[in-house]
Amino acid sequence: MRDEFEKTVRPFLPYLPADEPLQPDAELRDYGLDSLATVELLGALEDRFQVRFHEEALSLENFRTADVLWRTLSASLDAASA
Repeated sequence: MRDEFEKTVRPFLPYLPADEPLQPDAELRDYGLDSLATVELLGALEDRFQVRFHEEALSLENFRTADVLWRTLSASLDAASA
């Protein structure tokens, strides 16, 4: 599932070289994730993983690094399956 996560996130990071893996501590803004792309990425993640982020998960802090975003998505998936 983590591979699907990276495949979904990568198109929203225009400054991440194609041959460079997305590191967990990567600051997504450093790779070009801006506010509009954040909204689009949210929709892409919800579509890809068939989940809805809860309102409290919709903060810029949860889109800061790849690891934080992964944990936020995982929590949403866990909540949806409960």
